[in-house]
Amino acid sequence: MTVFRQGAGVSVAAAVVVAALVSGCGIRTTSVPVDAGAAPSRVPCRLSPSDVASVSPEGARATVHLVCASQLVTVERPVDRGAVGDDPAVVARALLAEAQRAPSAGERRAGFTTAVPVGLRVAAAREGDPAGTVRLSSQPEDLSAEALAQLVCTFAESEALVRSGRVVLGGPGTYPPRRYLCTEQTKARPGDLVTTPDAAGPD
Repeated sequence: MTVFRQGAGVSVAAAVVVAALVSGCGIRTTSVPVDAGAAPSRVPCRLSPSDVASVSPEGARATVHLVCASQLVTVERPVDRGAVGDDPAVVARALLAEAQRAPSAGERRAGFTTAVPVGLRVAAAREGDPAGTVRLSSQPEDLSAEALAQLVCTFAESEALVRSGRVVLGGPGTYPPRRYLCTEQTKARPGDLVTTPDAAGPD
């Protein structure tokens, strides 16, 4: 009987030691899956001063939203002065071209990409369209969420393309143009573009 008690004591002591070791290693049993979030990104999403293109005396700068680390991040690019003017069609064409343009070597090193398709074009607004409407060669909802978010937020940087804080976009079809809103949520999660549900009408 004495031997049996000693064996039981040894077993209990061993169990205590194992439990202590597990606790010391920081291991905690749980039946609930733990989501620690995405791993920290090492992509800087920031251009070095040497990678920022200079502007000629005849030129200007425009703010363009690109995709970096699954978010929308702005870059400043040199553009013709017409791109920062008052003509919505001229401004939209210039900003669309910048959003489509492949990132420079410096932008690529910083992690920037673009989702806006190269073949997309700005079409003429139609009679009855609200002021500032931008008609695209594809229906806005047919674009990827990232591409549409890029365009909405890039266009939202221009006073010529914003009406009541929103960008009015339409396509080649008979559908009426709609108002789109660029928010901090849009920039943080371009796949979840925030849109207004109402069809675009008079301002």
